[in-house]
Amino acid sequence: MKNSMKKLLHILLILLVGFIGGTLGVVTMQKFGNSSAVTNSTTTTSTKNGTTTSNVTYNNTTSVSEAVDKVKNAVVSVINYQTSNNNSRNPYSIFGDNNNSGELAVAGEGSGVIYKKEGNSAYLVTNTHVVAGAEQIEIKLADGNTVKGTLVGSDTYSDISVVKIDASVVTTVAEFGNSDSLNVGEVAIAIGSPLGTEYANSVTQGIVSSLSRTVTSKAEDGQTISTNAIQTDAAINPGNSGGPLINIQGQVIGITSSKITSSSASLSSSVSVEGMGFAIPANDAVAIIAQLEKNGKVERPALGIQMASLSNLSATDIARLNVPKDLTAGIVVVSVHSGLSADGRLKAYDIITKIDGKTIESSSDLQSALYSKNIGDTITVTFYRDGKEQTTDIQLSSSTDDLQ
Repeated sequence: MKNSMKKLLHILLILLVGFIGGTLGVVTMQKFGNSSAVTNSTTTTSTKNGTTTSNVTYNNTTSVSEAVDKVKNAVVSVINYQTSNNNSRNPYSIFGDNNNSGELAVAGEGSGVIYKKEGNSAYLVTNTHVVAGAEQIEIKLADGNTVKGTLVGSDTYSDISVVKIDASVVTTVAEFGNSDSLNVGEVAIAIGSPLGTEYANSVTQGIVSSLSRTVTSKAEDGQTISTNAIQTDAAINPGNSGGPLINIQGQVIGITSSKITSSSASLSSSVSVEGMGFAIPANDAVAIIAQLEKNGKVERPALGIQMASLSNLSATDIARLNVPKDLTAGIVVVSVHSGLSADGRLKAYDIITKIDGKTIESSSDLQSALYSKNIGDTITVTFYRDGKEQTTDIQLSSSTDDLQ
């Protein structure tokens, strides 16, 4: 009998210890399991209609939101004011009277990013086409405050401009990343003011779609511009221009500049295009910024020639040039400016086909080849003269300023 009682008590003790251990395990799992997903305690309440709601705050921070948080306060809206006309918007008129001549009105809006504070001034970069023709520039900060901006310098070819503002209002400065180390497929995040300040600091996410794309456009002065660009599928809209494209570390890898919205599918129709935006690589922008801060402009080398595209010439002119039958594209030298780089090296009616071994088929190709060099560099030019191919080395001793 005593043995039976001992066995029974032993079994009950085992069951009791197991129950207590299991209960403690469940409580521990609930406590630590919830702590990884919930930042605040859970409170359950009940509404009058019997619907139960749970007041839970989750930690939904991601690497993307952390990257955005790092730079967002350095992103600004850039407002271009010009003397009003029928197409300008006067923000000060409560009656909607936008046609009062002589008054400054909003001619355009874009984005920018603050990259430096120095003394009493802070500097931001934006696109030249955002501030082109501005008689007054205002900068709207991320906190909603607006300050006056002063143009430090602009470069039409790179579409990069620098604007200076009062440093006392700046709390965050963005950091540039190394755009030469980008990989196709990595995260790309655009921040800016699509459609203007109403949507300031909008964030869109995509990837780096491609590198080293050549994007050709026309400047307001009619100059053909060919720029090296990062392609991204992050959503970009008018007003994003000049804003930063950042990586997952929150570093600026590019300055958003343009997008393709449609493309000719045939001679009689066009197709809508989505997800093809472009940004000026950070390393290219930094090099331009340094010159703009120092000189207010960018000095670029020039050959010192007047030129024409071979493909645009008439059959009669081509025959007179004695062009080889298999040569269909190149740059024809119309004249050479005395005392400039090409003087004594090239002459009228030479046809330039290569620079440093790179094929030259259009004026934009020639421009890109020259503008990738510095004043004082030497280039090797391949050309045809009287139907025969020749080469010559030319020192780029002249600048675009000399062409004036």
